[in-house]
Amino acid sequence: MKQLNTIKLLVCLCLFVGFNTNAQINAPNASQKATVSQRVGISDITIKYSRPSVRGRTIWGNLVPYGMNNLGFGTATAAPWRAGADENTTITLSHDAKVEGKPIKAGTYGLHMEVKPDNKATLILSHEKDAWGSFFYDPSKDALRVDITTVSVPHHELLTYAFNEVSANSATAMLAWETKGFPFSITFDVTTIVLDDFRDKAKGRTGFIRQNWEQAAAYALNNGGDLNEALTWIDNAISGQFYSQKNFNNLAVKAQILNQLGDKEAYASIMDEASGMANANQLNALGYLMLGAKDYDKALTYFKKAVKLDPDNPNVYDSLGEAYKTMGKNKEAIKYFKKSLSMNPPANVKANSEKHLKELGAL
Repeated sequence: MKQLNTIKLLVCLCLFVGFNTNAQINAPNASQKATVSQRVGISDITIKYSRPSVRGRTIWGNLVPYGMNNLGFGTATAAPWRAGADENTTITLSHDAKVEGKPIKAGTYGLHMEVKPDNKATLILSHEKDAWGSFFYDPSKDALRVDITTVSVPHHELLTYAFNEVSANSATAMLAWETKGFPFSITFDVTTIVLDDFRDKAKGRTGFIRQNWEQAAAYALNNGGDLNEALTWIDNAISGQFYSQKNFNNLAVKAQILNQLGDKEAYASIMDEASGMANANQLNALGYLMLGAKDYDKALTYFKKAVKLDPDNPNVYDSLGEAYKTMGKNKEAIKYFKKSLSMNPPANVKANSEKHLKELGAL
């Protein structure tokens, strides 16, 4: 029995020694890791970094020295700031982009800053993304260098990256720490990216669905794409393919493409064909399209068709009133706005009719 207990003790000791020799505690870093992302169009920007604290220290020109420096470790004798703490700060771009107007390929890059006095800095993106900080910085691996202007910001105890400005095709990323900010713009050619994505996917399952061709053609029409290519896409949706089906939506898109290409006769003909397939709301949409094009006769035709198709809908009378008002035929406009109000319209339609009647001095 005593011998058995001794064996058990030896086994426990071996396990204890093995555990302490090979295992490591998963302890937090002094500078916590963080990730921030922003979508622009269908493209993603992701910045991964570690967040040091100010802790009462003098940051600029001291903890973060100005210029390029020998950090006393690694191979770099002239290194920029790692723009964070610990491992490389990295930025990932899902598609080709421009940073401060300079082109950069899709990918993941090490992100560094050369901080300078007088509100100046140089942003550096490096192909070396897996290094520890900038101790092994090699200028031959730079993918992009661009000068930026720093700004004053409210105090940030923790180093923070954020996207404070976002538009349809760009975002401004900013590193903020203590009271200094480092903003830099990232821009994508969203239209090209979206249409390239469709071209690639159209070779697979996406290309077997009519609505995808319609959406791609409409996107190209409305966002500066190749109109001749868009015309081919919408023709695929309308006829000639096993998935094709002519309907109001694809005819309306084709008509607008032809209009942009300057074929006014085909535009008018296809719009009339589309109107024959339209419901009241679609006819209303065609009417407003014609008002915008100042084709008042067509606009009236479509609005009147909507009234005939859905005579119990107060919105179609409100729209017809707008058409007459736009044409300067105020007597007819007042008639149809009042007709709309007499039908207990929804709040938005009521507000629109009342607004126009007030402008016409009839309310």
